[in-house]
Amino acid sequence: MMHTDGVTARRKFGVVGGLGPLGSADVFFKMVKATPASSDEEHVEMIFEQYPFKGSGSGSAATIERKLYVFDMIRAFEKRGVTTVVLPCFLSHTFIDELKANTSLPIVDIVEAVRSHVRRKYPDATRIGVLASDYVRDRRLFDAYFTSPPFEIVYPRSHEGIDLVTEAIYGADGIKRGNLRGRPVELLRRACEDLADQGVQVIVPGLTEIALVADEIGAQRVPLVDSNLAYAQYAVTGQPGSRAATFKIGVVGGVGPAATVDFLDKIVRNTPAARDQDHIKLLVEQNPQIPDRTENLVGGGADPTISLYATCKKLEDGDADVIAIPCNTAHAFVEWIQPWLGIPIINMLTVTVAHLRDTYPALRQVGVLATSGTIQSGVYQKALESQGLRQVAPAPALQARVMEAIYGTHGVKAGFTTGRCEEDIGAAIDALMDEGVSVIVLGCTELPILLPGGEYVARNGRRATLVDPTDVLARTCIGYAMSFASRTAVERLESNGQIS
Repeated sequence: MMHTDGVTARRKFGVVGGLGPLGSADVFFKMVKATPASSDEEHVEMIFEQYPFKGSGSGSAATIERKLYVFDMIRAFEKRGVTTVVLPCFLSHTFIDELKANTSLPIVDIVEAVRSHVRRKYPDATRIGVLASDYVRDRRLFDAYFTSPPFEIVYPRSHEGIDLVTEAIYGADGIKRGNLRGRPVELLRRACEDLADQGVQVIVPGLTEIALVADEIGAQRVPLVDSNLAYAQYAVTGQPGSRAATFKIGVVGGVGPAATVDFLDKIVRNTPAARDQDHIKLLVEQNPQIPDRTENLVGGGADPTISLYATCKKLEDGDADVIAIPCNTAHAFVEWIQPWLGIPIINMLTVTVAHLRDTYPALRQVGVLATSGTIQSGVYQKALESQGLRQVAPAPALQARVMEAIYGTHGVKAGFTTGRCEEDIGAAIDALMDEGVSVIVLGCTELPILLPGGEYVARNGRRATLVDPTDVLARTCIGYAMSFASRTAVERLESNGQIS
């Protein structure tokens, strides 16, 4: 992105406290200790935020209250300039994907931190003992990270009908009640001994409170990892945290409104999906107040550049991965806007021309039906010539009829799709066919609403192929999203050691 101040922004951590207060505070303290700093000024900036949370000590379930508490905390961090969220609560990581899907901030993954520590320090360990609550165990949180093969997750067995770990933490005299000695420690010690009896090679706590009593538990036959320290070190040594592995398309809408709806419809209809969740995430900024592009290019009307750029920036700020602008004429301004953005605009014109070249390799000339602004700006002509294709546009009188079909009182922008507008476009197509054109680009996004892409049969029986750039753009966006999903799946398998 252009025009940065040249100073590398420092990371600013937001630590979600209160979920258990003691464990969260321990992680915060260990983050401070783990920071490589020779003076106070060199420490990273951190915010530790904690509010009374009525469910923090009342049970081991991921309640709705817990989810909303964490989400609100992250939203508050966003407003305070936090760059990375630290979430020292294993239970909350059972819904980390829900959080990632609805926030822009990366969240440092506590289970990934522990997994990374174990693989680095105990490379031969494959039988992993886990001290976790009943809820975390039942949700198989650790199994998703220590995948089988080669790993095997082992939990302590119940003793006289008691879940040793859950009782030690959440029981009436448990650690969450402030009891750091006595029965809770004895229960955890017994759980560690049981894991050792089951042949584990390392024991991993899945509750941040366990680190508080590690000294009281004492030495064990197998190593007991300090999960809090592993998480703190993982966070401060540059691990970026992760955001949702979800591809999001930002759409500059309102140029025009009906064309935007048509584009969205083509995204939905062409996405291979068996359920709602298989569809692509879209962020649409419907801004019909963007000044008319053709009026600016042809008649000296208001400049839409700032409005287009501001809309793109909103999409970028909303964490879109790419931007689609379902307006051919607006692409006359893309070359000025793109250098100022940090994400790419998928150029509707260039992907359409690439589609023409791939689909019709012998093609030499292409008819273009578009606004006068698009024609006079030369954006399609330039894109076509880059692929060895010649643009054929309607003669002035027929171009006026094309404009009437789009902008006229009975045109598509006024809500009409039959009658005079249809006749005007038909006349322009016939004239292009008279010049020997067999492939015609519907180079205004309102035109596919009037005439669908595909084979066009004139009244006299002549045929031409109408190419719909809106459809090409939609399919290109879908291709990017599908490619991202496949790449993300491979990266997950690689990170879990399932492929190499």
